[in-house]
Amino acid sequence: MSVRATNRDLRSTRQSIAYRSIEIDGLEIFYREAGSVDAPTVLLLHGFPSSSRMWEPLLPLLADRYHLIAPDYPGFGHSSAPPTSDFTYTFDRLAQIMDTFVTKLGLAKYVLFVQDYGGPVGFRLPLAHPERVRSIVVQNAVSHEQGLSSLWDARRRYWADPAGELDNLKANFTSLEATRLRHVGTSPHPERYDPDSWTDEHAFLSRPGQADIQAKLFLDYRSNVASYPRWQKWLREVQPPMLVVWGKYDPSFTVAGATAYVDDVPDAEVHLLEAGHFALDEATDKVAELVRRFLANC
Repeated sequence: MSVRATNRDLRSTRQSIAYRSIEIDGLEIFYREAGSVDAPTVLLLHGFPSSSRMWEPLLPLLADRYHLIAPDYPGFGHSSAPPTSDFTYTFDRLAQIMDTFVTKLGLAKYVLFVQDYGGPVGFRLPLAHPERVRSIVVQNAVSHEQGLSSLWDARRRYWADPAGELDNLKANFTSLEATRLRHVGTSPHPERYDPDSWTDEHAFLSRPGQADIQAKLFLDYRSNVASYPRWQKWLREVQPPMLVVWGKYDPSFTVAGATAYVDDVPDAEVHLLEAGHFALDEATDKVAELVRRFLANC
């Protein structure tokens, strides 16, 4: 039986999406923008080794009601990627750039939506400007040590011996197979994953200077683990409205990392999804449904 689509069915909500850049501290910071500027703003912060492109499937599903801003950090996506000799690649510095970005765009209030690296970048923002963050959506971004899987044992060895473990780290972090596994994880439905996701990210990781940039950032990731108690304290004191949507087939971040947020924010809404580290790969519609319902009620 054939199905005839109506004009309403075919109406695209992509018409409001724009691709822009703004200069921050001498760097070109690329960002995706969607929805009306008069609508409530959602700031979407991406993970490793992705960019704002990871949010592309979600933008048309939220743009009818929300103003969406998704930047690329320095060293990622279409933003400037100066060599490590010219830029300090730490999470503190990325957060400073994002804080200035928010200020320049005039985002006085926003919902903070974080994934993976977006967590350590994002949780630094309300500590600097708590008045700006209305609520938080977390998608596989860890703020508790129990959220780190056994894969982090090898990564901690790099923190303990950066010189001795550097080559091993670069080989793993930039390999095509590791990039694929970040998406597919242990999902029983690998056929649902578009291989363009990891082949494009691998091409990005293969650009000159990228291995050095990512090694610097990953060495600094230990500063995030050390900051977990501070972020947890802020959550406990402020009790922000919080939604946690978590792909349970994530090889790096365990389900315990999702449920741990309830220890800090008892009213947090937690949903475990049939998805991996990048839940939008496999569960775009479900994520959009949960986010729309959460934002409508907070």
